[in-house]
Amino acid sequence: MRLAAAAQMKEIDRTAIEERAIPSQVLMERAARHVAEEAEGWLARKKEEGFPSGKAFRIAVFCGSGNNGGDGAAAARFLLEKGMEVRAFLVGNREKMTPDTRLMEERLQRAGLSLEDWQEEGGSGEEQRDWCRKADLIIDALLGIGLKGEVRQNMRAVLSWLEELPVPVLAVDIASGISTDTGEVLGTALHAELTVTFTLPKFGHYEGQGSYYAGMLKVCSIGIPEEVIEEVLSGDGKPVPEACDEKWARRMLPKRKKDGHKGTFGRVSITGGSVGLTGAPVLASRGAARSGSGLVFLSVPESIYPIVAASSLEVMPAPLPDQNGKISSGAFFQILERLNACNAGLIGPGLGRSQELSLLVCKLLEQTATPLVLDADGLYAIKDRKELLRRRREKGQITILTPHEGEFAYLGGDLSAGRKEAALRFAEKYGCILVLKGPATVTASPDGKVYINTTGNNGMAKGGSGDVLGGMVLSFLGQGMEACQAAALAVYLHGLAGDICRDKLGEYGMLPGDLAEAVPSAILRLQRSVRV
Repeated sequence: MRLAAAAQMKEIDRTAIEERAIPSQVLMERAARHVAEEAEGWLARKKEEGFPSGKAFRIAVFCGSGNNGGDGAAAARFLLEKGMEVRAFLVGNREKMTPDTRLMEERLQRAGLSLEDWQEEGGSGEEQRDWCRKADLIIDALLGIGLKGEVRQNMRAVLSWLEELPVPVLAVDIASGISTDTGEVLGTALHAELTVTFTLPKFGHYEGQGSYYAGMLKVCSIGIPEEVIEEVLSGDGKPVPEACDEKWARRMLPKRKKDGHKGTFGRVSITGGSVGLTGAPVLASRGAARSGSGLVFLSVPESIYPIVAASSLEVMPAPLPDQNGKISSGAFFQILERLNACNAGLIGPGLGRSQELSLLVCKLLEQTATPLVLDADGLYAIKDRKELLRRRREKGQITILTPHEGEFAYLGGDLSAGRKEAALRFAEKYGCILVLKGPATVTASPDGKVYINTTGNNGMAKGGSGDVLGGMVLSFLGQGMEACQAAALAVYLHGLAGDICRDKLGEYGMLPGDLAEAVPSAILRLQRSVRV
């Protein structure tokens, strides 16, 4: 699912209106009808959960003076026609209303409802607030995607008051106070349980704090021709960023050959582990095996081999020469031989840190042409030798890095421009695939591809979750997928497995081992949706 920036979305609208002669009022009413339908559907589901029968739903629609407010005014009219108890409030200067918003206000008046000016506290303002406190739903049509700078004080006061109400919110296009392009909270913002957006999702629905404020996201078509969208998005010639959703993941999932055997589905190698960090390589191996790899080889220091072997029934562990509980430099040729015999390799989970290990990892990057995934201590090992990544790229070799933000910082990454831009700049500079882990994990490639993930939850924020992901990335890479897509698919399924665990075990109690065990269920969910 492609993503749009605010400027791109405005250009799409302009092209549709001015060059394709689609009246702006028609687009606004289509958008508003979707808002009304989604509000009605949401409330109907609540009724099934025990909403008092015989009572009309009470809906408070908050409108700004821009076109987002016009969407809200039109939605209020449609909801009124559906028999809802509706009041619509204007927050802002009536003199600054856009022509389309003014037209929607006139149509609302003809339907028998006024767009009331929102009053300050006291007097009639207190009556408005009392009414809203008893509402079943707030519709947020205050700011939309045009917000550029921090929310002004009068609007901030209203958003803060609404935020304190125990009333669910449906946001029109994007939660008010959220930057469309970065997901940043611009002073204050209003949490939504459901966001209804139009034509394309926006970066701010997923990046920064945007995903927390968006709630469930519904993307609705308002009839803008696909060729208009394509023309605007591809205008600069760069790859169009995508959100990894279920439809995308279904398309990416590798097809399994009916006559395949264990060698068909990839031979992969994992190198890591040290005394005190025995679980990391085991979790990585389970992530790889559960993601479909035919053969998973696991190489660990000899001192922890008995522990790892006892936990490795479906993968093939092997001991390596060690020193002080870590892999020693004497293991170089053994590791290299294994890597060269595999379709992909993962270096780093539980590896530990030392100057000797850093030299070993760098030497492996130089000597093997096998596609590599670097995670955890494998990232630390190259932090001062990142030029090796460029050299591998120049030789046509693939390297995938999977840092969280702390690891990204010591690799020299700069997050000041936002996660998407940071990942893309790093990938382009060093010639690697960069998986920047965290909320809405970003996967970026040297050729400008960017994928933003849409699955996962905070129950996954536990040591070991990243090891499972590393193994999953390795698996899809070893199965022959294009590297950036392999990484992005692994991230999506990892998050989906996390969501399955959350629904079954809760965010507090779910563990990284549960994640690995839920990977087959996540894949099966995609496969079943294909059949449907």
